[in-house]
Amino acid sequence: MLVLAGLVLAGVGALLWLGPKLPWLGRLPGDLSVERSSFRFYFPLTTCIIVSLLLTLAAWLFRRH
Repeated sequence: MLVLAGLVLAGVGALLWLGPKLPWLGRLPGDLSVERSSFRFYFPLTTCIIVSLLLTLAAWLFRRH
């Protein structure tokens, strides 16, 4: 279990490290962005949904084995 948890943490770390190299991450269609003269609001809705689906799939696979 401890080795698997370490591998998962290493995978998450690798994704965070590679994140800036993936220009589409955080700029997908459906990500909300509102810019006004003195106000900027950004919410990566589609990115959050995709990350949630991937984490759900990983948890399902982890519980299955």
